[in-house]
Amino acid sequence: MSKQTKNVIKIILPLILGVVLIWYSLSKMPMSELLSYFKEANYTWIGLGVLLGVLSHLSRAYRWKFMINPMGYKLHIPNSFMAVMAAYLINYTIPRAGEISRASIVANYEGIPFEKGFGTIVAERIADLVMMLLIIAITLFLEFEYIYDFFAERFDPNKILIGVAGLIVISIVFVLFIRRSNSKLALKIKGFVVGLIEGVLSIFKMKQKWAFVGHTLFIWLMYVLMFYVTTFAVDETSGIPLAAILIGFISGSFSIAATNGGVGSYPVAIFLAFSIFGIAEDAGMAFGWIMWTAQTLMVIVLGGLSLLFLPIYNKNREKTQTS
Repeated sequence: MSKQTKNVIKIILPLILGVVLIWYSLSKMPMSELLSYFKEANYTWIGLGVLLGVLSHLSRAYRWKFMINPMGYKLHIPNSFMAVMAAYLINYTIPRAGEISRASIVANYEGIPFEKGFGTIVAERIADLVMMLLIIAITLFLEFEYIYDFFAERFDPNKILIGVAGLIVISIVFVLFIRRSNSKLALKIKGFVVGLIEGVLSIFKMKQKWAFVGHTLFIWLMYVLMFYVTTFAVDETSGIPLAAILIGFISGSFSIAATNGGVGSYPVAIFLAFSIFGIAEDAGMAFGWIMWTAQTLMVIVLGGLSLLFLPIYNKNREKTQTS
């Protein structure tokens, strides 16, 4: 398969998946019923969720300077924030194109070499991956009893233990195989793991590493709170247990990677996660659509304004510097 064909598949497949999932979600509940949930939703909580989302993006823009400035370049916060928001918007069109555009924007307006800017974005993604894994670990720790009881009620505990033991054995065999193999797949996996470790360690070599860590924790705290407060917008999801919040958040986060910005996949992921806790199917699906729509509109508005004001802001900045 040619590289061009692979790239086309990477673009088309998420779009097709998104359309299919939109059809599936709307087949689970009539459009009129979904619209009634939107009409009856408490927009104060939705607005608060959007505000928390904006704070997380501001923090991400500010955090970026801790990686850029030590390389000898000055990153202006307005440009950083507008680049971040523009990147989120562009990601709705072509998967991962936002990261490329973000590095291109600061290369154009701040004179930061593209490869260096892009390298810092990759390091950011590693930090985000670590935070996602940390949230999963915290969820397993806090809700282990609930998760175990859920599976124990539906499956034979002995079979679960055998399955877990089997996974551990397979994982050990897989790790040993990867370490000793020189196949293309093994080399790619080893390269990814080495890069992941190096990326994490590089964070702790920064001059302002604790500021970077603090902003990273703040960003993800805002993400979780954004999800949490929005649950109060729908009566049926108001006051749901912590386990539902965490598992719903994790499920929704993974869905964003499945399609462009979670188009179609986000409501279905929330619906499936909430159904575990006995939350009504319609309410779970409606909440997923309300949550996704609110955050997407925020990205469209701020991302669109960012693309509009980037040249205006930088033209005025250049005039100020030369005057």
